[in-house]
Amino acid sequence: MNPTFHFLRSTAAMLTTGAALLFATSCQKESNNPNNETAGTERNNAHVESVTKSGGKSVCYVEVNSNSLANTGKYTLTTGGQQLFDIAIIFAANINYNTTTKKAVLSNNPNVTSVLVNRATQIVPLQNKGMKVLLSILGNHQGAGFCNFTSRAAAKAFAQQLSDTVTYYGLDGIDFDDEYAEYGVNNTPQPNDSSFVILVDELRKLMPTKIISFYYYGPAASRLSWGGKRVGDMVDYSWNAIYGSYSVPNVAGLPKSKLAPAAVDIQSTSQSTANSLATQTKNNGYGVYLWYNLTSTDKHVYFSGVSNILYGSSVTYTP
Repeated sequence: MNPTFHFLRSTAAMLTTGAALLFATSCQKESNNPNNETAGTERNNAHVESVTKSGGKSVCYVEVNSNSLANTGKYTLTTGGQQLFDIAIIFAANINYNTTTKKAVLSNNPNVTSVLVNRATQIVPLQNKGMKVLLSILGNHQGAGFCNFTSRAAAKAFAQQLSDTVTYYGLDGIDFDDEYAEYGVNNTPQPNDSSFVILVDELRKLMPTKIISFYYYGPAASRLSWGGKRVGDMVDYSWNAIYGSYSVPNVAGLPKSKLAPAAVDIQSTSQSTANSLATQTKNNGYGVYLWYNLTSTDKHVYFSGVSNILYGSSVTYTP
């Protein structure tokens, strides 16, 4: 891997190490066709609670290759009892390239597949607590990415795959993460100005009420408007991509309430930094706080530092 290629889920000080780790895992992605699986699209009949806390939303990525998505549902506010996390993101499915058909295809490795197929225990319990569950889509070193579709028909075909997966597995939306595509591999085109805008436009038409979020990074971050349309008018949220830092995503059309300038790696961002980022988020009027890399370890003390600032409450952990 090119040592200058940024690691998706790292603070600036950990970019090189992280890149090597993610390269190893992403190369193990395998194809999966949801239509060959047996899954339901209905939620349990249990009462669906709602996450109605004031102070903005908390979003959490989970590396499901090594951790359970269900861990996101174990944290609640001590005062009020609402869930700490409003949105849990399955990290990550891939956009792969079929060299025979020369088309982009959605691919899930075995661990992502396991979460989706076992939605009754991994996804539905979170939704029944009022949380939303998204599937993140990431490049996979094969040349296919969100920014190099050369026709609306090709973008629409991939958008259809995403929408079908959301519907089939009863998910709440899609998260776009434009990294590791390695545009040009397999003789694929380089990024163009229209591709990502058209892809989001087509997906929004297919999923008018679902969530679409954008991890503010990669070629897509500089290709957010085309043909009179803006990605910011079609997506629901965007967040900063560098953990341990504060940087407002430059997504025209999204209000402060839908942006997360603060991003933390739960395993490496210090408590003082996490608290400082929360203070900036609150003082500057932004509505989303991004967390990454939740494991099975009880982190309620760490979370409480941020939660007391954002929500005026400590956090309770329920195994």
